[in-house]
Amino acid sequence: MIPWGGLSCCLSAAALYLLGRSSGRDAEILKSVTRVNQLKELAQLLDAEILPLIVTISGRVSSETPINCEFSGLRGVIVEETAEQHFLKHNDAGSWIQDSALMLSMSKEVPWYLDDGTDRVHVVGARGASGFALPVGIEAFEESGRSLVRGTLDYLQGLKMLGVKRIERVLPVGTSLTVVGEAAKDDVGAIRIQRPHKGPFYVSPKTIDQLIANLGKWARWYKYASVGLTVFGAYLIAKHAIRYILERRRRSELQRRVLAAAAKKSGQNNDVEKADSLSDGAKKDRLMPDLCVICLEQEYNAVFVP
Repeated sequence: MIPWGGLSCCLSAAALYLLGRSSGRDAEILKSVTRVNQLKELAQLLDAEILPLIVTISGRVSSETPINCEFSGLRGVIVEETAEQHFLKHNDAGSWIQDSALMLSMSKEVPWYLDDGTDRVHVVGARGASGFALPVGIEAFEESGRSLVRGTLDYLQGLKMLGVKRIERVLPVGTSLTVVGEAAKDDVGAIRIQRPHKGPFYVSPKTIDQLIANLGKWARWYKYASVGLTVFGAYLIAKHAIRYILERRRRSELQRRVLAAAAKKSGQNNDVEKADSLSDGAKKDRLMPDLCVICLEQEYNAVFVP
């Protein structure tokens, strides 16, 4: 039988090892990225450097046409709003269980840029970048109205409306961000940061040094977990191999003892007179092996002889 437990641990260890190498490689790539201390220097780099140019920049989120959030009152450049209807429904067992259904999922984004006081750089495709997460602007629960007619109709349908949960996620104006990506100029000459065809693309509130340290930490954790799973998987495989070897030995011993018992049985007719002169215990030890030929672990008590 194949030791699936040990093999699964070894395969998981290999996957973690590859993840650790990938995280370590990403950290090394981020270390080699060109750092732009002031955005006004980016135009000079684009004119002097060979494209594509992978850089890291920092600044505050700004926009000419920010979005005014309806519920949180914030001004943002990316807004995601979801609304879930929560209710109790009557199941077949006659009890009420809580459930929810998505009512609304909406996303808005306006052109935005990073500004550090010296210049501005537009950011394109930030939602697909690594490390990007929209903070929650507001999370509220609105209870359903207590209309008698509506409540009666819902009850007849096996429902009890509880209310609506609204979550608004916003990238507010003024948020400090670090962006790692390809610097390029659009058709009108404006500088923007976008996802490179090959290379890192990060949009995060962490600094570049924090991103490198975080990737290095995950690389080490993946390495330690890989080593641990490898050792445990090797233990399981070795345990299975030892049990297999011992089982083969027991079966070999079983065959040997069965053949010995058969040989004694065949010679029983020739030794009947001699066997009758022996005591019962001596006859028992002479005609049969001292261990059970079935389990080979305990002394026999009885054995079936056809």
